Amino acid sequence: MSTAGHRVTIYEVADRAGVSISTVSNVLNKPDRVSPATRARVLAAADDLGFVPKVQAVSLARRGTGRIGVMAPFTAYGSYLRRLAGILSAATELELDVVVFDHESAALASSPVLASMPIHGRLDGLIVMGLPIEDAIAGRLRERSLPTVAVDADSTLFSRVVIDDTEGGRLAAQHLRDRGHRRVGYLLERQVSDYESQAIKRLSGFRGVMAEAGAEVAVATSDNSVDAARRAAAALLDAADRPSAIMAHHDVLAVGVLLAARDRGLRVPADVAVMGFDDGEAATAADLTTVRQPFEESGSAALTVLLGHIDGSDLRSTTVLDVRLVERSTT
Repeated sequence: MSTAGHRVTIYEVADRAGVSISTVSNVLNKPDRVSPATRARVLAAADDLGFVPKVQAVSLARRGTGRIGVMAPFTAYGSYLRRLAGILSAATELELDVVVFDHESAALASSPVLASMPIHGRLDGLIVMGLPIEDAIAGRLRERSLPTVAVDADSTLFSRVVIDDTEGGRLAAQHLRDRGHRRVGYLLERQVSDYESQAIKRLSGFRGVMAEAGAEVAVATSDNSVDAARRAAAALLDAADRPSAIMAHHDVLAVGVLLAARDRGLRVPADVAVMGFDDGEAATAADLTTVRQPFEESGSAALTVLLGHIDGSDLRSTTVLDVRLVERSTT
C-alpha cells in the first residue's frame, strides 16, 4: 500500500504488473484495448499499491489530444523556466504533452498583450505566464473553446495563479524598516507601456510601508540585465544623500546593485544593504536577502486548475500563493 505523503504513480503500477506505461494508461482509459487477463493483473497491482487514478487525467485522455500549450517570456526571464519545470513534472506523471511558445517580455512590448496566438495543431488547454491577456484575445480563446489559465498575470475572463506582489513589496520594506533604514533606493524594471505590472505593484507595497515610517524612496529604472542594473544603481549610490539600502525588483537586478556597490568600495550591508525578489539561483550564489515566490508550485497549481476546466468546470478561480522573506548576508 502507499505510505502517507507518497502518491503512487502509474510508473510504479507498470513495474509491479510487469507491463508498459501505455498498457496501464489503456487499462485506465481505454480498457477494451487490453486483454482481460492483463487488465486483471494491472488492476490487482494498482490495488496492492493503493494507486488512485486522477479523474481529470482520465477525462483528458478520453476527450482530447493530451496536449497543452504553455506561453511565457522564457528567453527574457529564467524564472519562467522554473514555473515550466513545475508544469512538466506534473504533466509527465499524467502523460500529457506540453507545447512551449516563447513570447517577448511584457515589459518590453509596445502593448503588453498576446498580439498573436501561434497555436499549431489542436491543444486541450493553454497556460499563459507573465503576459496580460487582452479582453479581445481572451474572447477569441473562449470562442475556440480553449480552456486557459493565466499565471503571474491579470485576466478578467480566466482563472489565475498569482502571488500578492503588493504584499511582497511590503514584506521587503518592513524588513528594511525594522533595521532602521530611512533613506532607501528602489531599482524598478523599465517598461515601455502603461499597465499595472508586477514591478509597479511591488513598488506600491514597498512605498506604502516606507511612507508610514517617514522614509524616503528614491526610484531608478533599469533594463532587465545585470549590466543595466549596475549602471542604474550607480545613480543611486553616487547621490549626495546615498541610500542606506536598495531594493531591486528581482534578484538579477540586485546582483547589478551589488556590483555597483563593490565598484565604489562600499561594504554590504555595513554601507548599503541590498535586497532582491524571487529567491532564484542568483540569490543563492550572491547570498542575497530576497523575497521568495514559489515558482515550481505555481506551475503545477496552474496545471491542476487547467485540468479542472478541461474536465468541464466553469468556476473561474484565483489561486494566491504565499511569498516569504529569506534573510541572508546582504541586509
